[in-house]
Amino acid sequence: MDAAHFSSGPSRRRVGLTAGFFLFVFFCGLISLSCAGRLPVSRQKLEVQKHLNRLNKPPLKSIKSPDGDIIDCVHISHQPAFDHPFLKDHKLQMRPSYHPEGLYDQKKVSTGNKERGKPITQLWHMNGRCPEDTIPIRRTKKEDVLRASSVKRFGKKRHRSIPQPRSADPDLINQSGHQHAIAYVEGDKYYGAKSTMNVWEPKIQQPNEFSLSQIWLLGGSFGEDLNSIEAGWQVSPDLYGDNNTRLFTYWTSDAYQATGCYNLLCSGFIQVNSEIAMGASISPVSAYRNSQYDISILVWKDPKEGNWWMQFGSGYVLGYWPSFLFSYLADSASMIEWGGEVVNSESDGQHTSTQMGSGHFPEEGFGKSSYFRNIQVVDSSNNLKAPKGIGTFTEQSNCYDVQTGSNGDWGHYFYYGGPGRNPNCP
Repeated sequence: MDAAHFSSGPSRRRVGLTAGFFLFVFFCGLISLSCAGRLPVSRQKLEVQKHLNRLNKPPLKSIKSPDGDIIDCVHISHQPAFDHPFLKDHKLQMRPSYHPEGLYDQKKVSTGNKERGKPITQLWHMNGRCPEDTIPIRRTKKEDVLRASSVKRFGKKRHRSIPQPRSADPDLINQSGHQHAIAYVEGDKYYGAKSTMNVWEPKIQQPNEFSLSQIWLLGGSFGEDLNSIEAGWQVSPDLYGDNNTRLFTYWTSDAYQATGCYNLLCSGFIQVNSEIAMGASISPVSAYRNSQYDISILVWKDPKEGNWWMQFGSGYVLGYWPSFLFSYLADSASMIEWGGEVVNSESDGQHTSTQMGSGHFPEEGFGKSSYFRNIQVVDSSNNLKAPKGIGTFTEQSNCYDVQTGSNGDWGHYFYYGGPGRNPNCP
């Protein structure tokens, strides 16, 4: 029925038919809209449940942590990594062939973190441990996935969240909403990195923001093909549903687009350790003008097998990233970064008050500010050594800052962090 029928004075009967037709179409449209509204919800529920089934493998034992987490002890051969099509026939490597400075020898690696006499544990240890031949996996809950923008984005960082100290365009740097205070080295081939960092529980302003402290091992350009391996501690209400400080890892081979994830939330990192759970709470944490607790993290490339291994503390060799996951990092890293990162969402038009590190500036020093000490790199001969030509970078030093130093006990070190919003950082 076209517009000409209306302009030529149609009969009342025809108008009635036309009106009836449009009413019919209108109500059909309402019905289909309400159906369409329901379909995505049911489809989302199905997608979420499928994703949970993929992530949460059948446990041999489950442990309830005091913080509400459930830690599943999953057989080592059933972990999420082996869902990767390239890992179907992978021969599990239970230990690295080489450790920095020589052949790997379990006897030389102590158990636990005894570096400063203040042991760091995970909260779930209070209620049990996982048996041999299993790995502890933090169970993913439905509400964890629903907090993400989509099932596909669950467990992933936002694009462009790596500090780019070489960029000359601050607008390009800040458009991601991520801010950093880091020390870095570049210009060589790096086969690993190590540092000891004190652990805090920074305050987060918005649930969609986070605060973390970590090591980055980077390969490639800062474009779409960037490779990154990351490890450290973080507070992320969006990812975990609380404000606890947690051990984490991350990897990507395409600048956070499609590949990689936090912890074991996708196939990639292969865990071999039954003591430490990725994404589980760290306890205790440092207190301002009080006891300081720190953790050591070492990531290095096994010269024989080519995989990137991670060690936590002075004794826990946690597992490895197979080299095939990467393009540039299949060979070596071209840049190492140590330091802090926060999300600045500026939700109220002002800079976030999310804290980095302790929430205090570097000049306050030990017991008040956050630090990385004994920072080292692994060279082509698989030796740990002091880095040369350390640079520093921060987008807004009035919000978060970094200061380097060097002495006999701490080697190369730096203090970093800050409170975010303050009179000089509006």
